[in-house]
Order: sequence, then structure tokens, then C-alpha cells
Amino acid sequence: MKYTLASPVHAELVIKKSRFLAWVEPVADKAQAQRRLAELQQQFPDARHLCFAFVSAGDSGMSDDGEPSGTAGKPMFNVLNHKQLDNVLAVVVRYFGGIKLGAGGLVRAYGGAVSQALETADYIALETQHLLELALPFALESEVRRLLELFALTPMQVDYAESVCMRVQMADSRLDDFRAQFQAIAPADPNLQLRPVD
Repeated sequence: MKYTLASPVHAELVIKKSRFLAWVEPVADKAQAQRRLAELQQQFPDARHLCFAFVSAGDSGMSDDGEPSGTAGKPMFNVLNHKQLDNVLAVVVRYFGGIKLGAGGLVRAYGGAVSQALETADYIALETQHLLELALPFALESEVRRLLELFALTPMQVDYAESVCMRVQMADSRLDDFRAQFQAIAPADPNLQLRPVD
């Protein structure tokens, strides 16, 4: 099972006079992660390195920001992966203290800063999401839209042809209840269909 964080967490490490400031925060998507990175770059313009790793909704990224390749972003990403985290951004800002740490020292410092921040984290389990296609006659569109509102769902896509076809995304725990109420709208109508999208 995948997890995200209930709220942002922070830690600070000092290793051989270098300061490593770490944040791990929940993010909804890549765009939010990029906005947060831009904020931190403005907040710490004098930092030697601002390294990051994120994973969100099947998208991921990392940066060593001038550190030797594979010594910052990758160990941070590995910590997120090991903790089975999704929809999170990890950032470590480094203020260089004048003493080189070597590749192994950097890997331990960046991964360790993220691990230390996560020691205080509250984890939230992420539910499996299902992409569904709803096919329905025009006459039932308003009833189906009321049902979607009841479940706080917004169609991701709506197509009009011989019938109405909508796509929605739904958490696993709500699927059975939604399916029962959807089919109860017109139990005898063969044109009212709910299908999973591969």
C-alpha cells in the first residue's frame, strides 16, 4: 500500500560544518511540486545546493543540483520509495561548510536528512483509485449528475454521441456503494452502464 503525509515535516542536520535543511511535504501533482520548489529557491537564494526528489500520481523526478551525479536526488528518492510514499516532495537545501564529504558522505547526508524529517511524520494510506466510464441515455443525465454531486465527483470527460459517456475517478472504498446507487437509477435500462477503464 502507498502512503502520503498528513502534513509537512522538517529536519536539520549539520555534518562537518555543512547544514542540510530538509522538508518532506504532501503534493497533489508535479505542478504543485514545481511551485513549491520555486518558492524554496526564492527563500534560500544563497544556498549552495537545493536538491529534490518527488513522486506523485505515477510521475517522479529528482535533481542533484550541482552535487556529484547520484549523490543527492537519488538517495532522497530511495528513502521515499522505501517508505512507500506517493504524492510527496522531498527537498534538501545545503549550505556548504568548507569540508568536502565525498560521494558516500553526501549520499548518507541527503538520504539521512530526509529520513530524519520522516521520523516525525504522520502517514495517511492512499486508496486505490478506479477510472470508470459511465454510459447513459440523455434522459438520465441529470439524475446521474446529482449522484456524482452526492459523491463529490466531477466528470473528467463527457462525450455526447448516441448517448452520454462520462469518465470519473473514484476511491476503492466508495466503488460498491456508487455502483449500487448508479444501477438503482434505472435497473431495467440496458443503456445505463458502468465499466472500468483499462
